[in-house]
Amino acid sequence: MQEAALSLPSSATTVELEGKLIHIVGTAHVSAKSVQDVRDAVAAVRPDTIAIELCEPRYQGMVKKSAWRETNLFRVVKEGKATFLLAQLAMQSFYRRLGKQLEVEPGAEMMAGAACAEETGARLELIDRRIDITLKRVWRHLGFWQRIKLFGTMAGALFSSGEIGGEDIEALKQQDQLEAMMGEMGKAFPEIKKRLIDERDVYLAQKLRSAPGRRIVAVVGAGHVPGMLKAIREEVSLAELETLPPPSRWSKIWPWLIPAAVVALIAWGFWRGGMERGVDSIAIWIGVNGVLSALGAALVLAHPLAVLAAFVAAPITSLNPTIAAGWVAGLVQAWVRPPAVGDFEALPEAMETLKGFFLNPVVRILLVVVFANLGSSLGTFVAIPWIASR
Repeated sequence: MQEAALSLPSSATTVELEGKLIHIVGTAHVSAKSVQDVRDAVAAVRPDTIAIELCEPRYQGMVKKSAWRETNLFRVVKEGKATFLLAQLAMQSFYRRLGKQLEVEPGAEMMAGAACAEETGARLELIDRRIDITLKRVWRHLGFWQRIKLFGTMAGALFSSGEIGGEDIEALKQQDQLEAMMGEMGKAFPEIKKRLIDERDVYLAQKLRSAPGRRIVAVVGAGHVPGMLKAIREEVSLAELETLPPPSRWSKIWPWLIPAAVVALIAWGFWRGGMERGVDSIAIWIGVNGVLSALGAALVLAHPLAVLAAFVAAPITSLNPTIAAGWVAGLVQAWVRPPAVGDFEALPEAMETLKGFFLNPVVRILLVVVFANLGSSLGTFVAIPWIASR
């Protein structure tokens, strides 16, 4: 298929595929130049379809400012989704602070693509995988210590107050720098890169293959472009990438091995050491689990009743893999300090500062869940060898 040469921005790469001309515009998510590149590409191509690197939930969250107020926190906590929601907020917090420094709304280039579709009558295609599926696939493939390392990295990015220098800002806008950043992520967290970057490269490419129209402009992060170009020539089924992997047999068994080991150790203490030794073992289990879970909740300024709930729940929930101490503490926090509609609406602004992040009641509930759970998990790993050593 031949068309006259188009005056496209340097960030655009053209692929001819099965009767289609696909123009992939690689962008930085906080670059004013990227917004202009999108508009220039659309004006030059006059596409039938504009595809953007968003899924339906993320798109609705950007165009529907009231989306946060519809969040059911009780359901989020009870379904064990607090960690994933907090991770989304942490990522958005980083991008908002960076975007504020650059005076560009994060995701402005995606919204520019959507606006161009409305202005020109082009079809709008959302080609990214659902964010909840992506985060869950990442989480399920991480070991315990990898999860701890990830939390530390996220906390460092979230709580960092330093501004990015001018040279670094310009580097972030360059495709090769973005590729280098993803390469570094791959070294530190290979499983995260595989699920967060590599799988989505394939997913985005395959969604473009099936997108309608003869002329297509795709707006994606520049770091995805090399992987997409490798994957776009070969047809791949997306069924596996759109589903959560079933838990392995071992993952179903090991959560029950820990409580079984604890009960066995305590019973052994009663048998070998008598009543006093057995009671001491129970006291260690209750004290260590309860104190560390309560301490985790207290570190994020939980209500005293939520701290107490964490202390009481942790020794019990640690013996029952179907419930977690953080869920109990989080539900108590939501009950005694229920967030108002305004707290949900204030989330974007609250995430811009460390003080606002901690003081927002919505975020506080999520933090209580996560940190109470971390404390309880740490308590389990401390208490078992302590009891065994006696």
